[in-house]
Amino acid sequence: MVKSKTFPLRHISPPQVLALGFACIIFLGAFLLTLPISSEDGSPTSFIDALFTATSATCVTGLVTVDSGTHWTKFGEIVIITLIQIGGLGFMTMGTLIALLSRRKISLKERLILQESLNQTSMEGIVRLIRKVLLYALVIEGAGALLLTIRFAYDMPFGQALYYGIWHAISMFNNAGFDLFGPITGPFSSFTSYVSDPLVTFVVTSLIILGGIGFIVIADVLEYRKRKSNKLSLHSKVVLSMSAALLIIGTIVIFIFEFSNPNTLQPLDWGSKLLSSYFQSVAPRTAGPNSLDLAALRQATQFFIIILMFIGASPGSTGGGIKTTTFAILIGAMITMIRGRDNISIYRYRLAQDRIFKAITLTIIAMFLVVFVTMILTTTEDAQFLKILFEVTSAFGTVGLSLGLTPELSVLGKIIIACMMFIGRLGPVTLAYALNPNKEKELYKYPVGKITIG
Repeated sequence: MVKSKTFPLRHISPPQVLALGFACIIFLGAFLLTLPISSEDGSPTSFIDALFTATSATCVTGLVTVDSGTHWTKFGEIVIITLIQIGGLGFMTMGTLIALLSRRKISLKERLILQESLNQTSMEGIVRLIRKVLLYALVIEGAGALLLTIRFAYDMPFGQALYYGIWHAISMFNNAGFDLFGPITGPFSSFTSYVSDPLVTFVVTSLIILGGIGFIVIADVLEYRKRKSNKLSLHSKVVLSMSAALLIIGTIVIFIFEFSNPNTLQPLDWGSKLLSSYFQSVAPRTAGPNSLDLAALRQATQFFIIILMFIGASPGSTGGGIKTTTFAILIGAMITMIRGRDNISIYRYRLAQDRIFKAITLTIIAMFLVVFVTMILTTTEDAQFLKILFEVTSAFGTVGLSLGLTPELSVLGKIIIACMMFIGRLGPVTLAYALNPNKEKELYKYPVGKITIG
Protein backbone atom coordinates (compact mmCIF):
# COMPACT_ATOMS: atom_id res chain seq x y z
CA MET A 1 0.00 0.00 0.00
CA VAL A 2 1.44 3.35 -1.06
CA LYS A 3 1.58 5.92 1.71
CA SER A 4 0.26 9.33 0.85
CA LYS A 5 2.80 12.10 0.95
CA THR A 6 2.29 14.86 3.46
CA PHE A 7 1.55 18.21 1.87
CA PRO A 8 4.71 20.26 2.52
CA LEU A 9 2.87 23.50 3.35
CA ARG A 10 1.50 21.89 6.51
CA HIS A 11 4.98 21.98 7.99
CA ILE A 12 5.46 25.70 7.37
CA SER A 13 5.61 27.71 10.59
CA PRO A 14 3.23 30.65 11.22
CA PRO A 15 5.99 33.27 10.64
CA GLN A 16 6.81 31.60 7.32
CA VAL A 17 3.14 31.59 6.31
CA LEU A 18 2.95 35.32 7.07
CA ALA A 19 6.08 36.08 5.06
CA LEU A 20 4.94 33.98 2.07
CA GLY A 21 1.40 35.34 2.27
CA PHE A 22 2.51 38.97 2.19
CA ALA A 23 4.94 38.20 -0.64
CA CYS A 24 2.19 36.59 -2.74
CA ILE A 25 -0.16 39.53 -2.20
CA ILE A 26 2.60 41.97 -3.16
CA PHE A 27 3.40 40.20 -6.42
CA LEU A 28 -0.29 39.88 -7.29
CA GLY A 29 -0.76 43.60 -6.65
CA ALA A 30 2.35 44.40 -8.70
CA PHE A 31 0.97 42.40 -11.63
CA LEU A 32 -2.34 44.28 -11.52
CA LEU A 33 -0.56 47.63 -11.35
CA THR A 34 1.55 46.85 -14.43
CA LEU A 35 -1.59 46.47 -16.54
CA PRO A 36 -2.39 49.35 -18.94
CA ILE A 37 -5.80 49.73 -17.27
CA SER A 38 -4.03 50.85 -14.07
CA SER A 39 -2.19 53.90 -15.49
CA GLU A 40 -3.72 57.16 -16.71
CA ASP A 41 -1.74 57.25 -19.96
CA GLY A 42 -2.81 53.70 -20.86
CA SER A 43 0.72 52.33 -21.04
CA PRO A 44 2.08 49.55 -18.81
CA THR A 45 3.83 50.76 -15.67
CA SER A 46 7.37 49.45 -15.26
CA PHE A 47 7.47 46.34 -13.09
CA ILE A 48 9.91 47.86 -10.58
CA ASP A 49 7.62 50.86 -9.98
CA ALA A 50 4.55 48.60 -9.75
CA LEU A 51 6.37 46.25 -7.38
CA PHE A 52 7.55 49.16 -5.23
CA THR A 53 4.03 50.61 -5.05
CA ALA A 54 2.47 47.22 -4.26
CA THR A 55 5.06 46.61 -1.53
CA SER A 56 4.49 50.07 -0.08
CA ALA A 57 0.70 49.58 -0.09
CA THR A 58 0.70 46.03 1.32
CA CYS A 59 3.26 46.99 3.96
CA VAL A 60 1.14 50.13 4.69
CA THR A 61 4.09 52.45 4.22
CA GLY A 62 3.29 55.23 1.75
CA LEU A 63 6.61 55.71 -0.04
CA VAL A 64 5.98 56.04 -3.78
CA THR A 65 8.04 56.35 -6.94
CA VAL A 66 5.11 57.71 -9.00
CA ASP A 67 2.43 60.14 -7.86
CA SER A 68 -0.62 58.25 -6.60
CA GLY A 69 -3.06 61.01 -7.54
CA THR A 70 -1.98 61.54 -11.15
CA HIS A 71 -0.34 58.33 -12.37
CA TRP A 72 -3.00 55.75 -11.48
CA THR A 73 -6.52 55.35 -12.84
CA LYS A 74 -9.47 54.60 -10.56
CA PHE A 75 -8.75 50.90 -11.14
CA GLY A 76 -5.14 51.36 -10.01
CA GLU A 77 -6.22 53.41 -7.00
CA ILE A 78 -8.72 50.73 -5.97
CA VAL A 79 -6.00 48.07 -6.29
CA ILE A 80 -3.76 50.17 -4.02
CA ILE A 81 -6.42 50.82 -1.37
CA THR A 82 -7.37 47.12 -1.38
CA LEU A 83 -3.73 46.20 -0.79
CA ILE A 84 -3.64 48.75 2.03
CA GLN A 85 -6.71 47.26 3.71
CA ILE A 86 -5.41 43.71 3.39
CA GLY A 87 -1.93 44.68 4.50
CA GLY A 88 -3.15 46.80 7.41
CA LEU A 89 -5.58 44.33 8.91
CA GLY A 90 -3.51 41.32 7.83
CA PHE A 91 -4.31 38.85 5.08
CA MET A 92 -5.14 36.17 7.66
CA THR A 93 -7.67 38.51 9.27
CA MET A 94 -9.33 39.03 5.89
CA GLY A 95 -9.22 35.28 5.26
CA THR A 96 -10.86 34.69 8.64
CA LEU A 97 -13.63 37.12 7.67
CA ILE A 98 -14.36 35.01 4.58
CA ALA A 99 -14.29 31.84 6.68
CA LEU A 100 -16.68 33.33 9.25
CA LEU A 101 -19.08 34.50 6.53
CA SER A 102 -19.05 31.03 4.98
CA ARG A 103 -19.50 29.49 8.45
CA ARG A 104 -16.30 27.46 8.11
CA LYS A 105 -14.48 26.33 11.26
CA ILE A 106 -11.14 28.02 11.98
CA SER A 107 -8.44 25.34 12.24
CA LEU A 108 -5.71 25.17 14.88
CA LYS A 109 -3.05 26.05 12.28
CA GLU A 110 -5.02 29.12 11.24
CA ARG A 111 -5.39 30.18 14.87
CA LEU A 112 -1.62 29.92 15.33
CA ILE A 113 -1.06 32.12 12.28
CA LEU A 114 -3.63 34.64 13.55
CA GLN A 115 -1.86 34.67 16.92
CA GLU A 116 1.43 35.44 15.16
CA SER A 117 -0.06 38.09 12.87
CA LEU A 118 -1.67 39.97 15.79
CA ASN A 119 1.43 39.55 17.97
CA GLN A 120 -0.53 37.74 20.69
CA THR A 121 1.00 35.56 23.41
CA SER A 122 -1.96 33.14 23.50
CA MET A 123 -4.54 31.63 21.14
CA GLU A 124 -7.28 32.07 23.71
CA GLY A 125 -10.12 34.16 22.28
CA ILE A 126 -8.23 34.83 19.05
CA VAL A 127 -11.27 34.38 16.76
CA ARG A 128 -13.36 36.60 19.03
CA LEU A 129 -10.61 39.23 18.80
CA ILE A 130 -10.67 38.98 14.99
CA ARG A 131 -14.40 39.73 14.99
CA LYS A 132 -13.73 42.80 17.12
CA VAL A 133 -10.86 43.90 14.84
CA LEU A 134 -13.11 43.79 11.78
CA LEU A 135 -15.96 45.59 13.58
CA TYR A 136 -13.72 48.33 15.00
CA ALA A 137 -12.03 48.85 11.62
CA LEU A 138 -15.37 49.16 9.83
CA VAL A 139 -16.82 51.60 12.38
CA ILE A 140 -13.70 53.80 12.68
CA GLU A 141 -13.07 53.93 8.93
CA GLY A 142 -16.76 54.64 8.32
CA ALA A 143 -16.84 57.52 10.80
CA GLY A 144 -13.63 58.96 9.38
CA ALA A 145 -14.89 58.65 5.81
CA LEU A 146 -18.14 60.45 6.70
CA LEU A 147 -16.37 63.41 8.34
CA LEU A 148 -13.77 63.74 5.58
CA THR A 149 -16.47 63.53 2.90
CA ILE A 150 -18.38 66.39 4.52
CA ARG A 151 -15.22 68.51 4.61
CA PHE A 152 -14.02 67.64 1.10
CA ALA A 153 -17.49 68.39 -0.33
CA TYR A 154 -16.71 72.10 0.16
CA ASP A 155 -13.71 71.83 -2.19
CA MET A 156 -14.83 69.33 -4.84
CA PRO A 157 -17.94 67.65 -6.33
CA PHE A 158 -19.77 65.38 -3.87
CA GLY A 159 -18.98 62.19 -5.78
CA GLN A 160 -15.27 62.93 -5.70
CA ALA A 161 -15.51 64.04 -2.07
CA LEU A 162 -17.14 60.72 -1.12
CA TYR A 163 -14.46 58.76 -2.99
CA TYR A 164 -11.67 60.81 -1.41
CA GLY A 165 -13.26 60.52 2.04
CA ILE A 166 -13.48 56.71 1.92
CA TRP A 167 -10.07 56.28 0.26
CA HIS A 168 -8.18 58.49 2.70
CA ALA A 169 -10.02 57.16 5.77
CA ILE A 170 -8.85 53.62 4.90
CA SER A 171 -5.34 54.84 4.13
CA MET A 172 -4.98 56.87 7.33
CA PHE A 173 -6.52 54.27 9.69
CA ASN A 174 -4.21 51.60 8.29
CA ASN A 175 -1.30 54.02 8.78
CA ALA A 176 -0.46 53.79 5.07
CA GLY A 177 0.13 57.45 4.29
CA PHE A 178 -0.97 57.23 0.65
CA ASP A 179 -2.90 60.27 -0.57
CA LEU A 180 -4.39 61.54 -3.85
CA PHE A 181 -3.85 65.27 -3.36
CA GLY A 182 -0.94 66.12 -5.59
CA PRO A 183 2.64 65.62 -6.65
CA ILE A 184 4.93 63.65 -4.39
CA THR A 185 7.33 66.60 -4.20
CA GLY A 186 6.65 70.28 -3.81
CA PRO A 187 4.80 72.52 -1.37
CA PHE A 188 1.32 71.23 -2.21
CA SER A 189 1.87 67.52 -1.58
CA SER A 190 -0.17 65.49 0.91
CA PHE A 191 -2.29 67.56 3.38
CA THR A 192 -0.29 70.79 3.17
CA SER A 193 -3.32 72.63 1.76
CA TYR A 194 -5.21 71.73 4.97
CA VAL A 195 -2.46 72.85 7.35
CA SER A 196 -4.82 75.30 9.12
CA ASP A 197 -7.94 73.12 8.97
CA PRO A 198 -8.83 71.74 12.44
CA LEU A 199 -11.42 69.25 11.16
CA VAL A 200 -9.08 67.56 8.68
CA THR A 201 -6.21 67.70 11.16
CA PHE A 202 -8.09 66.05 14.03
CA VAL A 203 -9.93 63.50 11.87
CA VAL A 204 -6.76 62.37 10.09
CA THR A 205 -4.65 62.28 13.26
CA SER A 206 -7.41 60.44 15.18
CA LEU A 207 -7.53 57.78 12.46
CA ILE A 208 -3.75 57.44 12.61
CA ILE A 209 -3.67 57.23 16.42
CA LEU A 210 -6.50 54.67 16.60
CA GLY A 211 -4.83 52.55 13.94
CA GLY A 212 -1.47 52.91 15.67
CA ILE A 213 -2.35 51.99 19.26
CA GLY A 214 -3.56 48.54 18.23
CA PHE A 215 -6.83 46.64 18.26
CA ILE A 216 -6.02 44.97 21.57
CA VAL A 217 -5.87 48.35 23.29
CA ILE A 218 -9.05 49.58 21.59
CA ALA A 219 -10.91 46.45 22.76
CA ASP A 220 -9.47 46.80 26.27
CA VAL A 221 -10.50 50.46 26.58
CA LEU A 222 -14.03 49.85 25.29
CA GLU A 223 -14.67 46.84 27.52
CA TYR A 224 -12.70 47.45 30.71
CA ARG A 225 -15.80 48.54 32.65
CA LYS A 226 -17.40 45.16 31.99
CA ARG A 227 -14.64 43.35 33.87
CA LYS A 228 -14.75 42.83 37.62
CA SER A 229 -11.31 44.36 38.12
CA ASN A 230 -12.37 47.54 36.30
CA LYS A 231 -8.73 48.09 35.27
CA LEU A 232 -6.85 48.36 32.03
CA SER A 233 -4.26 45.71 31.26
CA LEU A 234 -0.57 46.48 31.69
CA HIS A 235 -0.13 46.41 27.91
CA SER A 236 -2.84 49.03 27.40
CA LYS A 237 -1.46 51.27 30.14
CA VAL A 238 2.04 51.19 28.65
CA VAL A 239 0.79 51.79 25.09
CA LEU A 240 -1.51 54.67 26.02
CA SER A 241 0.93 56.41 28.35
CA MET A 242 3.91 56.04 25.99
CA SER A 243 1.86 57.12 22.95
CA ALA A 244 0.58 60.20 24.80
CA ALA A 245 4.08 61.10 25.99
CA LEU A 246 5.56 60.80 22.50
CA LEU A 247 2.76 62.89 20.98
CA ILE A 248 3.11 65.67 23.56
CA ILE A 249 6.91 65.72 23.43
CA GLY A 250 6.86 65.54 19.64
CA THR A 251 4.46 68.47 19.34
CA ILE A 252 6.54 70.63 21.70
CA VAL A 253 9.88 69.80 20.05
CA ILE A 254 8.62 70.43 16.49
CA PHE A 255 6.92 73.65 17.60
CA ILE A 256 10.13 74.95 19.22
CA PHE A 257 12.48 73.94 16.39
CA GLU A 258 10.24 75.24 13.57
CA PHE A 259 8.67 78.27 15.24
CA SER A 260 11.01 80.74 13.54
CA ASN A 261 11.49 78.79 10.30
CA PRO A 262 10.20 81.05 7.48
CA ASN A 263 9.57 78.01 5.25
CA THR A 264 7.33 76.13 7.71
CA LEU A 265 5.72 77.56 10.86
CA GLN A 266 6.73 81.22 10.91
CA PRO A 267 4.12 82.46 8.35
CA LEU A 268 1.27 80.66 10.18
CA ASP A 269 -0.87 82.05 12.99
CA TRP A 270 -0.58 80.58 16.50
CA GLY A 271 -3.46 78.16 16.05
CA SER A 272 -2.08 76.84 12.77
CA LYS A 273 1.39 76.55 14.29
CA LEU A 274 0.04 74.29 17.05
CA LEU A 275 -2.15 72.28 14.64
CA SER A 276 0.68 71.60 12.19
CA SER A 277 3.14 70.78 15.02
CA TYR A 278 0.64 68.28 16.42
CA PHE A 279 -0.01 66.83 12.95
CA GLN A 280 3.69 66.33 12.26
CA SER A 281 4.13 64.75 15.71
CA VAL A 282 1.44 62.16 14.94
CA ALA A 283 2.46 61.38 11.34
CA PRO A 284 5.92 59.90 12.06
CA ARG A 285 4.27 57.26 14.24
CA THR A 286 4.12 55.08 11.06
CA ALA A 287 1.47 56.99 9.09
CA GLY A 288 3.10 59.22 6.46
CA PRO A 289 0.93 62.23 5.56
CA ASN A 290 2.39 65.68 6.09
CA SER A 291 0.96 69.16 6.52
CA LEU A 292 4.37 70.88 6.25
CA ASP A 293 7.01 70.74 3.53
CA LEU A 294 9.35 68.15 5.06
CA ALA A 295 12.29 69.17 2.89
CA ALA A 296 12.04 72.69 4.33
CA LEU A 297 12.26 71.52 7.95
CA ARG A 298 15.42 72.22 9.89
CA GLN A 299 17.84 69.30 10.08
CA ALA A 300 17.29 69.04 13.84
CA THR A 301 13.56 68.54 13.23
CA GLN A 302 14.21 66.01 10.46
CA PHE A 303 16.50 64.02 12.75
CA PHE A 304 13.93 64.14 15.56
CA ILE A 305 11.31 62.79 13.14
CA ILE A 306 13.72 59.95 12.32
CA ILE A 307 13.71 59.01 16.02
CA LEU A 308 9.90 59.05 16.13
CA MET A 309 9.73 56.90 12.96
CA PHE A 310 12.16 54.39 14.46
CA ILE A 311 10.03 54.01 17.60
CA GLY A 312 6.84 53.67 15.55
CA ALA A 313 3.41 52.48 16.63
CA SER A 314 2.24 49.78 19.07
CA PRO A 315 2.08 45.96 18.86
CA GLY A 316 -0.97 44.46 17.16
CA SER A 317 -1.58 47.66 15.21
CA THR A 318 -1.38 48.64 11.56
CA GLY A 319 1.95 50.41 12.12
CA GLY A 320 5.64 49.48 12.21
CA GLY A 321 8.81 50.52 14.02
CA ILE A 322 10.30 48.86 17.10
CA LYS A 323 6.99 49.68 18.85
CA THR A 324 6.13 51.83 21.87
CA THR A 325 6.21 48.89 24.29
CA THR A 326 9.76 48.02 23.23
CA PHE A 327 10.84 51.61 23.78
CA ALA A 328 9.12 51.63 27.19
CA ILE A 329 11.04 48.49 28.22
CA LEU A 330 14.34 50.07 27.15
CA ILE A 331 13.56 53.20 29.17
CA GLY A 332 12.56 51.00 32.11
CA ALA A 333 15.82 49.06 31.85
CA MET A 334 17.83 52.28 31.87
CA ILE A 335 15.99 53.63 34.94
CA THR A 336 16.35 50.27 36.72
CA MET A 337 20.11 50.21 36.10
CA ILE A 338 20.53 53.82 37.28
CA ARG A 339 18.61 53.04 40.48
CA GLY A 340 20.70 49.92 41.08
CA ARG A 341 17.75 47.52 41.06
CA ASP A 342 17.59 43.98 39.66
CA ASN A 343 14.12 43.90 38.11
CA ILE A 344 12.34 46.16 35.63
CA SER A 345 8.98 47.22 37.07
CA ILE A 346 6.27 49.09 35.19
CA TYR A 347 2.99 50.05 36.89
CA ARG A 348 3.85 47.71 39.79
CA TYR A 349 4.40 44.74 37.51
CA ARG A 350 7.77 42.99 37.19
CA LEU A 351 8.64 42.25 33.57
CA ALA A 352 9.60 38.71 32.56
CA GLN A 353 13.17 38.19 31.37
CA ASP A 354 12.13 36.93 27.93
CA ARG A 355 10.23 40.20 27.27
CA ILE A 356 13.37 42.20 28.09
CA PHE A 357 15.58 40.03 25.86
CA LYS A 358 13.10 40.31 22.99
CA ALA A 359 12.96 44.09 23.30
CA ILE A 360 16.76 44.38 23.29
CA THR A 361 17.07 41.91 20.39
CA LEU A 362 14.47 43.71 18.30
CA THR A 363 16.10 47.11 18.88
CA ILE A 364 19.61 45.92 18.04
CA ILE A 365 18.45 44.13 14.87
CA ALA A 366 16.45 47.19 13.82
CA MET A 367 19.39 49.55 14.41
CA PHE A 368 21.72 47.22 12.52
CA LEU A 369 19.32 47.04 9.56
CA VAL A 370 18.83 50.81 9.37
CA VAL A 371 22.57 51.53 9.66
CA PHE A 372 23.58 48.78 7.21
CA VAL A 373 21.04 49.75 4.55
CA THR A 374 21.89 53.44 4.96
CA MET A 375 25.57 52.63 4.38
CA ILE A 376 24.72 50.70 1.21
CA LEU A 377 22.51 53.47 -0.18
CA THR A 378 25.16 56.11 0.47
CA THR A 379 27.29 54.26 -2.08
CA THR A 380 24.54 53.60 -4.64
CA GLU A 381 22.64 56.89 -4.46
CA ASP A 382 23.78 60.47 -5.00
CA ALA A 383 22.10 62.11 -2.01
CA GLN A 384 22.86 63.64 1.39
CA PHE A 385 23.38 61.26 4.31
CA LEU A 386 20.48 62.63 6.39
CA LYS A 387 18.16 62.35 3.40
CA ILE A 388 19.08 58.68 2.93
CA LEU A 389 18.80 57.91 6.65
CA PHE A 390 15.37 59.57 6.71
CA GLU A 391 14.16 57.44 3.77
CA VAL A 392 15.55 54.18 5.16
CA THR A 393 14.03 54.75 8.61
CA SER A 394 10.72 55.70 6.99
CA ALA A 395 10.75 52.41 5.06
CA PHE A 396 11.66 50.33 8.11
CA GLY A 397 9.02 52.03 10.27
CA THR A 398 6.47 51.66 7.42
CA VAL A 399 5.88 55.41 7.78
CA GLY A 400 5.94 56.82 4.26
CA LEU A 401 7.32 60.26 5.05
CA SER A 402 9.87 61.33 2.46
CA LEU A 403 12.26 64.16 1.75
CA GLY A 404 11.78 63.55 -1.97
CA LEU A 405 14.47 60.91 -2.45
CA THR A 406 12.24 57.93 -3.33
CA PRO A 407 11.36 58.97 -6.92
CA GLU A 408 15.06 59.59 -7.59
CA LEU A 409 16.26 56.17 -6.39
CA SER A 410 18.11 53.84 -8.73
CA VAL A 411 16.61 50.43 -9.53
CA LEU A 412 18.85 48.84 -6.88
CA GLY A 413 17.85 51.55 -4.40
CA LYS A 414 14.14 50.89 -5.02
CA ILE A 415 14.64 47.15 -4.47
CA ILE A 416 16.54 47.76 -1.22
CA ILE A 417 13.90 50.18 0.13
CA ALA A 418 11.13 47.75 -0.89
CA CYS A 419 12.88 44.99 1.07
CA MET A 420 13.11 47.32 4.09
CA MET A 421 9.36 47.99 3.91
CA PHE A 422 8.71 44.23 3.81
CA ILE A 423 10.97 43.61 6.81
CA GLY A 424 9.43 46.53 8.67
CA ARG A 425 5.88 45.25 8.15
CA LEU A 426 6.63 41.69 9.24
CA GLY A 427 8.99 42.75 12.00
CA PRO A 428 12.69 41.76 12.13
CA VAL A 429 12.14 39.13 14.81
CA THR A 430 9.20 37.52 12.98
CA LEU A 431 11.25 37.42 9.78
CA ALA A 432 14.18 35.87 11.67
CA TYR A 433 11.86 33.17 13.03
CA ALA A 434 10.54 32.59 9.51
CA LEU A 435 14.07 32.03 8.23
CA ASN A 436 15.04 29.86 11.20
CA PRO A 437 11.89 28.42 12.83
CA ASN A 438 13.66 25.77 14.95
CA LYS A 439 14.16 27.03 18.48
CA GLU A 440 17.43 25.78 19.93
CA LYS A 441 17.03 24.03 23.28
CA GLU A 442 19.51 24.71 26.06
CA LEU A 443 20.80 21.31 27.20
CA TYR A 444 23.30 22.74 29.66
CA LYS A 445 24.41 26.03 31.20
CA TYR A 446 27.88 27.52 31.38
CA PRO A 447 29.27 28.99 34.62
CA VAL A 448 28.53 32.65 35.27
CA GLY A 449 31.16 35.04 33.95
CA LYS A 450 31.71 38.75 34.55
CA ILE A 451 32.62 41.42 31.99
CA THR A 452 33.59 44.97 32.89
CA ILE A 453 31.11 47.46 31.38
CA GLY A 454 31.41 51.24 31.14
